[in-house]
Amino acid sequence: MMFSSLDLAPEIQKALNACGYKQMTPIQEQAIIPARRGKDLLANAQTGTGKTAAFALPILQQMFDRPQPASPGNVRTLILAPTRELAEQLTQTIQGYARFLPLSIIALYGGVKLSRQENKLKAGIDIIVSTPGRLLEHLTQGNINLSKVEFVVLDEADRMLDMGFIADVQSLLQKTSQQRQTLLFSATMSQAVKELANKLLNRHETISATKQNTIADTVEHAVYPVEERRKAELFIELIEQHNWFKALVFTSTKDQADKLITTLKQAKIKSALCHGDKSQGARRRAIADFKNAKIQVLVATEVAARGLDIQGLEHVVNYNLPYLAEDYVHRVGRCGRAGEKGQAISLVSREEERSLANIERLIGGRIKRIKIPGYDVGSREVLLQKIDERRRPTRANKASHTRIERNTTTRNKKG
Repeated sequence: MMFSSLDLAPEIQKALNACGYKQMTPIQEQAIIPARRGKDLLANAQTGTGKTAAFALPILQQMFDRPQPASPGNVRTLILAPTRELAEQLTQTIQGYARFLPLSIIALYGGVKLSRQENKLKAGIDIIVSTPGRLLEHLTQGNINLSKVEFVVLDEADRMLDMGFIADVQSLLQKTSQQRQTLLFSATMSQAVKELANKLLNRHETISATKQNTIADTVEHAVYPVEERRKAELFIELIEQHNWFKALVFTSTKDQADKLITTLKQAKIKSALCHGDKSQGARRRAIADFKNAKIQVLVATEVAARGLDIQGLEHVVNYNLPYLAEDYVHRVGRCGRAGEKGQAISLVSREEERSLANIERLIGGRIKRIKIPGYDVGSREVLLQKIDERRRPTRANKASHTRIERNTTTRNKKG
């Protein structure tokens, strides 16, 4: 289905043409028309499926159809996102769609002074993209009024649940109009997400663009078995052997990320760090340098890299497997986008084999193992068997143990 068939405002269609958008994705085909009619939606959509346009375009069209001047301290559209990076990414994307419309759009997130955002809010803003915590701060300071909000979007609602933001979200939505239109987008459709939708949405439609937890066919998966202590060594060898031009690497903790970045810099590999302990400015510079190919490796944790959209990214490396199998889908979804090829590489220790099995069960297929000479790792089952054998006494040990018991018994009787 073509965007031109939607009869959008000329200003919006002009922006889509400038973006090179012609054919709609499945989620856009299903979401745009009912959303444009004012329906509440619960949408299951993975990262990279075009979901931003799926909720932004119908809202922009409705704002165009019912124009209103921005009024002091008020906002018409509120979009909530779990992380600063995603809020920033959404703002940039929506600004592209609205470039020919007289609308003001602002991103709100922590890491910058409230005063920088305060004056803009008090003047009145058409669209706000914000993390829940920062918006609550502005609300407490009296910098914004949400009672005139007409449209609400919760993007990556499953992630907001995981991160414990839902109480803040519910508190914020209580300040909005009951007549608002609410669109909830989630990469997974868990029972918790469905319960949240029932609380926040009004007679909503449920749509799903793709099978849950699927990954683009253009992504090639590979596992390299390796001892935990030798992962950094193997990773550096793989970079040099395959000449990876740009690699996004995920660790499970900030400490693991810190240790890896130190090793990479010692090996003179241009790299940068992106995790929660870094300032907002440092994280933005790291991401910008990675996008502009000034660095070769970006090391990130799960939350910090959420919402990252790196055009032409070919390699995503799981330095540590994620704790939740679903997060594997989110991580590797950074590559292989828009029909381009990508590689998802995982460095897996024996201790992570159970996590690997859960991932394979989730995606419905076995991931090929590639063994590198010098990094051989025995299977976990063989290791456990050997440990068990060591614990069991041999026949000779049993005989010796029996003789000791007999001798002890004899001495006791004589005594």
